[in-house]
Amino acid sequence: MHTFRKSLLTAGVLTLTIVAAGCTTVPASPQAGGQAELASPVAATLTVNDKARALLPTTIREAGVLKIASDPTYPPFEYFDTDNKTMIGWDVDMGNAIAAVLGLKADHVPATFDTILPGLTSHKYDLGMSAFSVTPERAKAVDFVPYLDNGTGLAVAPKNPLKLAIEGLTLCGQKVAAQKGSIQSMDLIPQLSKKCTDAGKPALEAQNFPTQTDANLALTSGRVSGVLADSVSLAYQGKLADGRFELGAGADFDPLPTGTALNKGSELLPAIQEATRLVVESPAFAEINAKWGIPAAATISANKIVQK
Repeated sequence: MHTFRKSLLTAGVLTLTIVAAGCTTVPASPQAGGQAELASPVAATLTVNDKARALLPTTIREAGVLKIASDPTYPPFEYFDTDNKTMIGWDVDMGNAIAAVLGLKADHVPATFDTILPGLTSHKYDLGMSAFSVTPERAKAVDFVPYLDNGTGLAVAPKNPLKLAIEGLTLCGQKVAAQKGSIQSMDLIPQLSKKCTDAGKPALEAQNFPTQTDANLALTSGRVSGVLADSVSLAYQGKLADGRFELGAGADFDPLPTGTALNKGSELLPAIQEATRLVVESPAFAEINAKWGIPAAATISANKIVQK
């Protein structure tokens, strides 16, 4: 995602593998409350808004369910709890909040990252909430309702012994990892590499992995020097990994809005825009952000939700 995780419709799969042997840099959530705990801020501060509910398509309103697809491999936005079945995270809480305002039940469906946007266009899902960055390329195929704003960060070894940074030419000649299909792998690494070669320095050695976990493991095992991904998620993952890697210092690179994806021209768009606005203006939004460690700089105001 950067931005947050970004890809075109053919984005690569992001799959967090959690195995009994513990071969992951992102251990299971320290929380054990599951969906019941996640619902608490929603239940405490949000009620059904009749104006927003009236904007729902009849079929959705009568069905009473909002089907939301997420790739549960990207903490703190979406990942599996300690039972390896219950999806938790920022997007889950936000999806619950949006559904609550609309008087619907959120049905959180796990999906691989590269299948979510095509799943919207084929009407398999109603919404995609998986830390999607709002990009011009994506906006050609799907509609978005922004809910956060963030940029790319660089994960490095503890204390950043190589003094690496996205800006400047410190990454020249270094092995740099990213998730396949992400904007970092498809756009950012080639751009940074070209800057290096244009300056007469060696190009970046791109190491693209099918999962974020694989990229993180490559860093902690010393096979790469850095990992490029959404800065909020990298910082959170580093903490879950007991500090085996950390987010490098410096401002986010190329910040963009992040938001909910819908099929292009979806009749749901006005209802999701209004529900998102109501959630952002409510105390629940601050509670969800605080719960998942979202910095104030990444939040947006309600007037940025409707994109022109």
